Amino acid sequence: MKKWFAVIGDPIAQSMSPEMHGRWFSDNGIDAAYIPVHVTSDRLGQAVEGLRELGCSGWNVTVPHKSAIIEHLDEIDPFARQMNAVNTVKVMEDGSLFGMNTDGIGFVRSLEEQFGNSGKEKNVLLIGAGGAARGIGYALVSEGYGPISCANRTLDKAERLAGELHAEAISIEEAEKQLARFGLVIQTTSVGMNFSAGGAPIDPSEIQAGTIVCDIIYNPLETEFLKLSREAGGHTMNGVGMFVHQGARSFQSWTGVQPDTKQMIDIITKKLGGI
Repeated sequence: MKKWFAVIGDPIAQSMSPEMHGRWFSDNGIDAAYIPVHVTSDRLGQAVEGLRELGCSGWNVTVPHKSAIIEHLDEIDPFARQMNAVNTVKVMEDGSLFGMNTDGIGFVRSLEEQFGNSGKEKNVLLIGAGGAARGIGYALVSEGYGPISCANRTLDKAERLAGELHAEAISIEEAEKQLARFGLVIQTTSVGMNFSAGGAPIDPSEIQAGTIVCDIIYNPLETEFLKLSREAGGHTMNGVGMFVHQGARSFQSWTGVQPDTKQMIDIITKKLGGI
């Protein structure tokens, strides 16, 4: 019987996961399909049961369901439980649902692929306090990055995340004023994504030249935040690498096969208008 996998979220039409996983299935001779499923927050529980009953072998989880899905799963990887965010679900042989998070380590692998270890031992500014920020924050701590400062439009959310990471919490306004002290700046919100309003979560004009500036958005390839950061002298990284590396870890957990990440980064970059 042909296996099938999915990605769930709201919105979901913009996702390039189906194309990526479909290519990997084809390249590795795996008879499987991967489809996008639009799921609103009020229908999440029904969607999870539907996926299980219809024989889905696993799925990815994107905004806004990464934390909410946990209550609908049977078992959670300790790391994902700690960060309270799941982006990958695997249906086990007994039909139980196992949740994990590949976002954070996917980001770190992408960062090190582009910049080596130059991001370590720098002051880190993490912008945002959602599931992606939490995953990246925990991965950064586990990989020896920091110290970390968490900034968010809603300060109490930044304070909660900072408490979990043993980090500092600052307001967006403070982050803008203090940008010069950070050597690694990571933007994790949806501001600037292709389906959301444009703009930047903070004004990066005061960053120091040479600062590593990352935006986990991959469509568009260069958000307004990255453009302004580049013009200010920052070394920028978009979200394509993180997207591919987190997807590769999901793919490997489902199939046991490690896909070609370098080729996929090139394919997606070119498809989105890059070189």
